[in-house]
Amino acid sequence: MRVFVTGATGFIGSAVVRELLDAGHQVTGLARSDTSAAALRAAGAEVRRGDLAGLDGLAEGAAAADAVAHLAFIHDFSADFDFAAACAADLRAIESIGAALEGSDKPFVISSGTALLSGGGRVGTEEDTPVPGSFGEVRGRNENAAIALADRGVRSASVRFAPTVHGRGDHGFVHLLIGIAREKGFSAQVGDGANRWPAVHRTDAARLVRLALEGAPAGTRLHAVGEEGVPFHEIATAIGRHLDLPVHSIAPEEAAPHFGWLGHIATMDAPASNALTRKWLEWEPTGPGLLEDLEEGHYFDRPASV
Repeated sequence: MRVFVTGATGFIGSAVVRELLDAGHQVTGLARSDTSAAALRAAGAEVRRGDLAGLDGLAEGAAAADAVAHLAFIHDFSADFDFAAACAADLRAIESIGAALEGSDKPFVISSGTALLSGGGRVGTEEDTPVPGSFGEVRGRNENAAIALADRGVRSASVRFAPTVHGRGDHGFVHLLIGIAREKGFSAQVGDGANRWPAVHRTDAARLVRLALEGAPAGTRLHAVGEEGVPFHEIATAIGRHLDLPVHSIAPEEAAPHFGWLGHIATMDAPASNALTRKWLEWEPTGPGLLEDLEEGHYFDRPASV
């Protein structure tokens, strides 16, 4: 297949591009910069210049392809991050790509997250949707828009990534926790740290996206989850050990002052299942687990900024 990929040079997207090329597919990646374009060419992919704001370009790229993997999302890990605005931009991109694919029966895979489910300790499944009025409902609308394209002749599917997609080069939540621990002088957990984070290795996530493009039924929600829930205190302990820092428990009201905007996520207890995904696509995670990845030490070989 000729696959058009947005977010093609990101941490997950670059792994997806490699996975698709190794499987014999042709890839055209969306590139905002000369650096991104060069990286795509070096990987063996073709380049389409543009960004999420260029809706006509997204539609043209989709129309010229046999399948689309929309992995781009505006991730601005800062206190000023406007999540609602990022979701609005993502929805416009989904609608533009969807309109270009309407009636084609072409595969269209979007990225979402298991964190959009309600959490609260209940294990989320692929059949669950965000609770109305919840924080997750904001991005959940985008997933619903993509899934609704199945009724308009598009083989649409949503891949919900675990909040921690880990591996070499990760600059996500775990990387940020390491930076906070270095800054504060200790690794923190909230309360007993029993809250759980689902996790998946980058290579397993990339393989699931490929399998979804190749064979997911229209209207499918999938979970890129390798581990149902890693206790936060085990993550905090591993960080403390590698940084030679103590591990301290903090009260829930201290989470926001200590972790900043990451405070809400640091307290999240949202385990998620992958049972239906494994059944539907015969996907079996094989990469190392999160704690095993931390033990390899590569997360601590580079500066971790907050």
